[in-house]
Amino acid sequence: QVQLVESGGGLVQAGGSLRLSCVASGRIFGIDAAGWYRQAPGKQREWVAHITRVGISNYVDSVKGRFTISRDNGKNTVYLQMNSLKPEDTAVYYCNADLQVGLLGGTDNYWGQGTQVTVSS
Repeated sequence: QVQLVESGGGLVQAGGSLRLSCVASGRIFGIDAAGWYRQAPGKQREWVAHITRVGISNYVDSVKGRFTISRDNGKNTVYLQMNSLKPEDTAVYYCNADLQVGLLGGTDNYWGQGTQVTVSS
């Protein structure tokens, strides 16, 4: 069964840091592009960060300079390092990735189940 599993969320004080992990497992040949999204209570899910297969990253303006997305292809894992956290970063964080499911490079898109990040003031 192909799946994405996030971990690393929790409760942290404002100014603190957390590192989220997203591990892809199952019959896959690797991760193509991947991204992190978040959804705060009562709000729509929003895109946070994206990383290409070759490691080029992009961020929503509100997290630039504070969050860093990275990947370890050998471990089929994508990370989100979050520093200088603010109460407005509180949300459920979701991993999304195009997983290589075919030998010829075919990909399917998957979502993780989400991990809660709560930042107290």
